[in-house]
Amino acid sequence: MKIQEYIDHTLLKPQATEEQIKKVCAEARKYGFASVCVNAYYTSLVRKELEGTNVKTCVVVGFPLGATTKEVKAFETKQAIENGAQEVDMVINIGALKNQKYDVVKEDIEAVVNAAKGKAFVKVIIETCLLNNEEKIKACEISKEAGADFVKTSTGFSTGGATVEDIALMRKTVGPDLGVKASGGVRTREDADAVIKAGANRIGASASIAIVEGKKDENAGY
Repeated sequence: MKIQEYIDHTLLKPQATEEQIKKVCAEARKYGFASVCVNAYYTSLVRKELEGTNVKTCVVVGFPLGATTKEVKAFETKQAIENGAQEVDMVINIGALKNQKYDVVKEDIEAVVNAAKGKAFVKVIIETCLLNNEEKIKACEISKEAGADFVKTSTGFSTGGATVEDIALMRKTVGPDLGVKASGGVRTREDADAVIKAGANRIGASASIAIVEGKKDENAGY
């Protein structure tokens, strides 16, 4: 698989303009990225801009804190799919995980998985930088039990992003059949190669072009 086919080309900044979103979509078409990942407001625009390509429309849910209710996340998911989303990246209820309310965490993920109903891939953002290893393992196990398609390291909006160690731990926990997405801090080809070697089969990045071209992007924030 070519490096660009691993990448979710991402623009989640709150100040992102329509012009910037269109530019990201044009870049995704040119390079053949796996998806374009945006906030829900831009779902319809992205789907329209990517029409006729293999690039998927990816939308975040419960983002970036994960602290909304399962009902809200399910509604967000249904609406995103109605507007053209083919992949949904949801944030878990991190507080519930910390409180060891594992049933709540599972129901939260299941609400999104059920709302997607096979119409969209569900990636579960566990926000590794806020968890200890035991919590990371538990989050991955619950995501798998709840029927998610991927586990994902980070929102890119908290205290840290993907690490090789976390990717390896997540891959070991979920086994070979579930996807593992590295996001946050993957800014160079070397970064990308390292997380892929550790077990990632998707990468969320805003420095996507720099990664593909083997350059360094000092301005990338995701």
